[in-house]
Amino acid sequence: MSVSISGGQSAFLIQRLVSMRAQFDDLQRQLSTGEMSSTYAGLGLDRGVAVSLNAQLAAIKSYDATINNVSTRINLMNTALGRMSDIGGAVKAAMMQANTTGNSTGTLSAQQTALLSLDELLGLLNVQAGDHYLFSGRATDKPAVQTMGAILDGTGTQAGLKQLIAERKQADLGADGLGRLVIDQPTATSVAVSEDAVSPFGFKLASVNSNLANATVAGPAGSPASLSVDLTGLPNAGDTVTLRFDLPDGSSANLTLTATAASPAGANEFTIGATAADTAANLHAALTTAAGKLAGSALTAASAVSASDDFFDAVANNPPLRVDGPPFSSATAMTAGSAANTVIWYTGEADGGSARATSTARVDTSQIVAYGSRANEEGIRTLVQNIATLAAVTVSASDPNAVDLSAALNQRVSGNISNTSGVQTVANIQADLAGALGTMTATKARNAQTNAALQDFLHQVRGVSDEEVAAKILTLQTQMQASMQTTSMLFRISLVEYM
Repeated sequence: MSVSISGGQSAFLIQRLVSMRAQFDDLQRQLSTGEMSSTYAGLGLDRGVAVSLNAQLAAIKSYDATINNVSTRINLMNTALGRMSDIGGAVKAAMMQANTTGNSTGTLSAQQTALLSLDELLGLLNVQAGDHYLFSGRATDKPAVQTMGAILDGTGTQAGLKQLIAERKQADLGADGLGRLVIDQPTATSVAVSEDAVSPFGFKLASVNSNLANATVAGPAGSPASLSVDLTGLPNAGDTVTLRFDLPDGSSANLTLTATAASPAGANEFTIGATAADTAANLHAALTTAAGKLAGSALTAASAVSASDDFFDAVANNPPLRVDGPPFSSATAMTAGSAANTVIWYTGEADGGSARATSTARVDTSQIVAYGSRANEEGIRTLVQNIATLAAVTVSASDPNAVDLSAALNQRVSGNISNTSGVQTVANIQADLAGALGTMTATKARNAQTNAALQDFLHQVRGVSDEEVAAKILTLQTQMQASMQTTSMLFRISLVEYM
């Protein structure tokens, strides 16, 4: 007869085998994954440490993803800004060439360069990284600037830069083209020059300097300002009188007339007549001609720059100032434009404060980098404004003042592009962004070191020794084999064998 094993003994033996099998499977998992447990509960008292370490590692991964994303944006911005600097250099070179040739061909070439450069500049300012406009401040879903056509020529009822320049030119030159000056002869032997009104337009009499013999010079004085030259006799050949004018853009210009015995007199000269009255008449005529020429060149250039200042200084909540007219040629004041009647060239976010602060990114627990930019920042706006001014002012080959106007305009635009007055430049913006990029590069390297240290610590908490696990597997295999053999023998044992 055989000896049976009780149900309790059978269950115990089977349960022990099942338990050993579960241990064997867990040891195989540990060997393949290198981790002590697949759940935090299996770590016992170390589970809190593991949770904290994994949270830190996840944060570092998130910071690195942010750094990669922001680095891409900054690299795109720096590429665009570098190209903007190159464009400024190319336009300056074209203007220098125009000044060297001193003819309409050079002038037209410079203006064509300005047009092409302006179009490229505006395209660079509307660059995107994905759906993120990089030069729009916080308004990253909006283009930063209008198109070249809208800026120069306007859109529908909105005036563009060319119209503002044309209106301002009329106001500065006046109906007779003399720069809002009244030049007359109150007596037969005197010449008087006065501003036609108290206004921001035209020539402003700043000073007069004379070494004319037999002459009395007075002024400028009064409001509007005026000056006079009274001849009590004949001046000597070579004697001069110089009028200094302040211009709308803050610059100044001198008009010097020289007495000469020659008749007809040359440019910027007046003939000494037989009498003081004849000489005064000649001085009046020469002054009128010279003032008209200066108005058609230096004053026109200064007027364009001033109008451009108003146009590009505007934002949506602060539209540009415009000449209060029509009529414009006799205007005496500026008036506020509106977004309805004037193009607002910058279409991004226009709130005050730091442009860099418009876009920020946290790159570790204690480090935030600022990398935002606005297209109307001073360094960028100055470049766009001056190239647009050069492109907007039409210099006609048939204009007798074309060469002088071109030279005066080029001098102002070139000086403003060079921007040597200590204010912000494109290079300053690049330096700010390079600083942000350097901070992120250093932070990423530090994150890599921190990540490695945390991973090592986590491995100590969750990890296992492959050698130790392999030894446990071998031991368990031996135990399982012995248990299964013993169990098998017990299930087959007979009473004879038992006895």
